[in-house]
Amino acid sequence: MGSALTPTTFGELKVFTGNAHPQLTKEICECLGIPPGQARLRRFPDSEVSFQIDENIRGADVFIVQPTSTPVDQHLMEVLVMIDAFRRSSAARITAVLPYYGYARQDRKDKPRVPISAKLVANLLGAAGTHRLLTMDLHKAQIQGFFDIPVDHLFAAPVIIEYLSRLNLPRLTLVAPDAGGAERARAYAKRLGAGLAVIDKRRSDDGTAEVMNVIGDVDGRTCIIQDDIIDTAGTIQKAATALKQAGAERILACAVHGVLSGPAMERIDGSPVDQLIVTNSIPLRGEAQQNKKIVVLSVARLLGQAIKNIHEETSVSSLFV
Repeated sequence: MGSALTPTTFGELKVFTGNAHPQLTKEICECLGIPPGQARLRRFPDSEVSFQIDENIRGADVFIVQPTSTPVDQHLMEVLVMIDAFRRSSAARITAVLPYYGYARQDRKDKPRVPISAKLVANLLGAAGTHRLLTMDLHKAQIQGFFDIPVDHLFAAPVIIEYLSRLNLPRLTLVAPDAGGAERARAYAKRLGAGLAVIDKRRSDDGTAEVMNVIGDVDGRTCIIQDDIIDTAGTIQKAATALKQAGAERILACAVHGVLSGPAMERIDGSPVDQLIVTNSIPLRGEAQQNKKIVVLSVARLLGQAIKNIHEETSVSSLFV
């Protein structure tokens, strides 16, 4: 990142990792020019989390990198235990860096007698002793309001848009997979000088997506389906099929968080999608690691710059889109 880190009232900058994504933490530390923090995170035979910090962090500015990805509950419990350990070891400030915020899709009561789990997770992080949260592309931006601590909400759009720009795709149209994603797709389309289309779909009670119609001109065009999360890839598969039937010449898909669970890889392989672009906010697992359709872009530099700015008490909004 060029210049040395500026000392602040919060003491020395230290970045620690949970078990969710140590490779991302390593890349972030390389960008910052510092070594990862020394600690041991293990489990007792009965699966309880065991954590010990192996260096003095009294008065330090601590950042804990831990996307709450699969297995979500294990990784969430790990970060809570780590936060408690740093609080009890007199860290000056503790920032939870959750590139992927698990439970974000449970952000409202859309059915009778259901929890708002995204709020519960916010309460747990606050109760554990978190002073700040740094996260990326929340499923709904208003989740920031669930917290009573400062939240820095980053967007991976600059990283994805830079990659798409280098592809020089002809006759480009950005496609929102549903009406809710139209605003995000419109922002990408504006930056890329592309057209915009929206998939009109209805979601059934069991969560499967049924594509109804393509709104917008996609005939003979290169289409990029843009979403924040790709989980089981049902939406992407059906959206791509609908676009192909509407005359799209080439279809790509991009998302910030490649959850890719269950039948996701089978659906992507069997769909008309030529390339799936995701970031490394979540580590790819299993067959997704070898899949030639998937391109993984690193958000380590973006997160590293945000951590540096927070540590030095400078603006993080300059990194927003």
